[in-house]
Amino acid sequence: MERTALTHTMARVPGPVTVVTTADGTGRRWGFTANSFTSVSLDPPLVLVCLAKTASTHQAFTSAGRFLVNVLAHDQEAVARRFARSGADRFAAGNMAPCELGLPGSPGACARIACTAHSVVDAGDHSVLLGRVVDTYADDRAPLVYHNRAFARPAAGTPATGAGEPLKVLHLADW
Repeated sequence: MERTALTHTMARVPGPVTVVTTADGTGRRWGFTANSFTSVSLDPPLVLVCLAKTASTHQAFTSAGRFLVNVLAHDQEAVARRFARSGADRFAAGNMAPCELGLPGSPGACARIACTAHSVVDAGDHSVLLGRVVDTYADDRAPLVYHNRAFARPAAGTPATGAGEPLKVLHLADW
């Protein structure tokens, strides 16, 4: 399989934009932006998020005992970009606060999923972090979505319950 063909095709698959956070034993906060996040199991309650092995946060997350997945709201593109940037203090803006499990979280997120580490699975150039869900938070705000290499949000009027019409995506440039 040609790598560019795969990345071109996968860019067409919309995904949630998340910022995943943790704190190590010294209290240092770590975080990264990911759009490879999904539910895995209800019994036991498991989710997964993928992290590049080359990421500066890789060691912190593969050895973390817990982590928090912040599903960003449609107006949090700046947060997503900041946590995707390498070499920057991702927490300097001060818009993260202690949330579930006392982990740094976004009070403006449309959902947060607090996890204890279940396992780490080797997956080529990434590690799959499997987390056992121990606490959640959700509100009615529309999520930020990544589609076709751009941030987007569900179109106004799209049912939040998933019932009715399929997801309509508006690119931020279309707002």
